[in-house]
Amino acid sequence: MCASPLSWQTRPEDGGEVSRLRCSSCDYTHWNNPTPVLAGIVELDGRILLARNAAWTGRRFALITGFMEAGETPEEGITREIKEETALEVSALRLVGVYDFKRMNQVIIAYHAHSFGEVSLSPELVEYRLYEPQDLICWPAGTGYALADWLRSRNFEPRFMTWEEREAMSRET
Repeated sequence: MCASPLSWQTRPEDGGEVSRLRCSSCDYTHWNNPTPVLAGIVELDGRILLARNAAWTGRRFALITGFMEAGETPEEGITREIKEETALEVSALRLVGVYDFKRMNQVIIAYHAHSFGEVSLSPELVEYRLYEPQDLICWPAGTGYALADWLRSRNFEPRFMTWEEREAMSRET
């Protein structure tokens, strides 16, 4: 706030001593709280849509994700993100679960979205694929755990990608 450098300082808080980045001049605290991220398991005609982000290297496909806007509910946010990124309309939503993604300091709120319409990708996405649920492979973090829970709810045993498969996929062009 005052442009002085922040430093790690330990102070008593509810529940014990906590180390946080603070300013010794103005006492500002940098609250490094996780960011909520919305994820959609988008079902279209019985298959699941996965998309490839234009900024990613390799041929990795993932769930539709995005950030909430101020003043919207998570349900409104994922419905908007699906519409913005794929042009699909959402006819029904069901919360799958909430998942930590510590590597990115995020909390993922995942939904299963029944959708309809014709896919038209935003410039943020360059390619999509539709998968039969039994053919999906979950990656071992964040949205992969949400997808695995959804698959289990449909009586499919999820298959998780190995790190070797993940590395090979990231090298593909």
